[in-house]
Amino acid sequence: MPKKYKKIYNITTNKNKDIKEIIEKRYYILIGIIILIMFIISINLFIVQIVNHDFYVNKVEKLSQNIVTSTSTPRGRIYDRNGRIIVDNEAVKVIYYKKPNGITTKDEIAIAYKVADMITLDHNKLNEKELKKFWILNNQDAANEKITDDEWRLLEERKLTNEEIEDLKIKRVTSEELADFDKKDKLAAYIYYLMNLGYSFDEKVIKKDNVTDKEYALIAENVNNIKGFDVRLDWNRVYPYGDVFKTILGTVSTNESGIPYELKDYYLNLGYSLNDRVGTSYLEYQYESLLKGEKTVYQILDDGTRKIIDEGSRGKDIVLTIDIELQKEIEKILTEEVINGKKYANTKYYNRSFAIISDPNTGEILAMAGKQVIEENGEYKVYDYTPGIVTTPVTAGSIVKGASHAVGYKTGALKIGERRDDSCIKIASTPLKCSWTTLGIIDDIGALKYSSNVFQFHTAIKVGGGTYRYDEQLNINPEAFDIYRNTFKEFGLGVKTGIDLPVESLGYTSDSTLAGHLLDFSIGQFDTYTPIQLSQYINTIANGGYRVQPHLLKAVYNPTKDGLTDLLYEVNTNILNKINLEDKYLERIKLGFREGVVSGIASNYVDSKYNPAAKTGTSESFIDTDGDGIVDTETMSNTFGAYAPYDNPQVSFVIVSPDIYYYETSTVRAPINRIISNRISQKYFEIYK
Repeated sequence: MPKKYKKIYNITTNKNKDIKEIIEKRYYILIGIIILIMFIISINLFIVQIVNHDFYVNKVEKLSQNIVTSTSTPRGRIYDRNGRIIVDNEAVKVIYYKKPNGITTKDEIAIAYKVADMITLDHNKLNEKELKKFWILNNQDAANEKITDDEWRLLEERKLTNEEIEDLKIKRVTSEELADFDKKDKLAAYIYYLMNLGYSFDEKVIKKDNVTDKEYALIAENVNNIKGFDVRLDWNRVYPYGDVFKTILGTVSTNESGIPYELKDYYLNLGYSLNDRVGTSYLEYQYESLLKGEKTVYQILDDGTRKIIDEGSRGKDIVLTIDIELQKEIEKILTEEVINGKKYANTKYYNRSFAIISDPNTGEILAMAGKQVIEENGEYKVYDYTPGIVTTPVTAGSIVKGASHAVGYKTGALKIGERRDDSCIKIASTPLKCSWTTLGIIDDIGALKYSSNVFQFHTAIKVGGGTYRYDEQLNINPEAFDIYRNTFKEFGLGVKTGIDLPVESLGYTSDSTLAGHLLDFSIGQFDTYTPIQLSQYINTIANGGYRVQPHLLKAVYNPTKDGLTDLLYEVNTNILNKINLEDKYLERIKLGFREGVVSGIASNYVDSKYNPAAKTGTSESFIDTDGDGIVDTETMSNTFGAYAPYDNPQVSFVIVSPDIYYYETSTVRAPINRIISNRISQKYFEIYK
């Protein structure tokens, strides 16, 4: 063989040999992978069939079971801080109908007649039209004869609809024909109507109010003969203290209404069903996740009976910070005084007052109430207005001067012991700006004691970098508004307090930077604040400068038969911030508040024997009196904040009465706020001292 061919042969042979080796290697790798996969599968089969055998058997059994849940479970109880039940559940017997698959109209009519022999209902609630429909269902041939040949022809020609034909039948059923119905027929008609009310396969409540034991037992014993009918125990919320604090306790939907439309997306995203009973407002809504119960899970057996798989439980019990007996007394006082307030002159536009009692150290609210008085048919009626505590901003007035002093101290615009002349000031093209009276030469303590406006005006001018000259233009740095607002926010004014309710208003903040408006801001005559913000502000001063979150929830318990025995957790005090102010300055503010009670403008609001400190507020407000959307009348609003004892604060009071008087024919100032403050604080000390 020639050399060159031999070489080619060797090369070919070597290549074939290499390819063979590569194929063999890949084959062995593939075999190895297959063996590994088979090993992993074997291990998993071992785990599934041997190790976790019982788990997966139970899983399959559950998937193959016909599982249903109870329609609702009682919610958790609500207690006051002293262990008194203020919201409970009351068992209610319910007879209901759920349309079975394949049932006919004829069957349902027959069932309605059977049920009519077992229960009583007020069939007079059924209107004549529905009664005629029931007559037609029971008298099909006679009803069809009421339609003329021409009308049947028009139906075939699609010139009349089936609905129009049915309407003609209804119109032509006579009173004489309906007179043939006896009491049982009418009762059956009403039951049939209830059976078919609303969506076809929804659960229909046939009777819920005043179901007797006999009715309940008869339906339960005959469920196989009246298919679709059954009984269950439902519950209603009951209130041992009636309407006391009821608005803030909130509401719960019914089985009939289910989840309200406006809350549908929220609750469905949490896994609820459309017909679940849920909290719809205030505390019931705020603490839905705690108060809702766990539904009982049933297996439907082959004979139609139910077997409990997972027994449900009542929702968790919650304890509020509220003292319901104190709350009851506060509401009583407010109810009396808002009516009495209308007896004074110049109270034409006054119609509501608010009161808050809280612990300044923890933020716990002991009582909070708002009452509105409205004249109806010549008589005054009082309605609950407690939500206004968190939703109704008011022009606060001089009560905020403690925070204004803090701005002055922080910026150096006010010195400890600084004395100023309380004489009216005049800015060009504006009216005189004065205190409520001429106070002469006063220091920083006297400015709070006697509530000087002019003292605050001069502080604000310094904070704004302005120079005051009588009847000349005043220019200030617009950043002064931010300086004031940032300090006010540290006290809780102009920010949400964080109270545990689903709604809270922020109040009004203007974007004006006019110099005169800065002066107004410094005396509480510009931005607006809610009563709960004023309460947080007073608490911040009282407790040494800590802005504490107000709250209504005190503790949560697991439900037991023995009441509050299984504590889940308690709510801790939540400090939101500490004000950026040296203690020596805060002590000056507190001393000014104390002097205001001893011999100043805040005397006679809280009995001095309880060693209180306090600040009043009077503000100009503007209201729309004719409903045209334009404010047209100036009124005066009163605010009051206090805490006691001065040297070791344990309680705070805030009273707010908007639009308490106005000037028209008289300058009488109704003392409504002072009377309410005095009575409410006195009642607190009667209970707690």
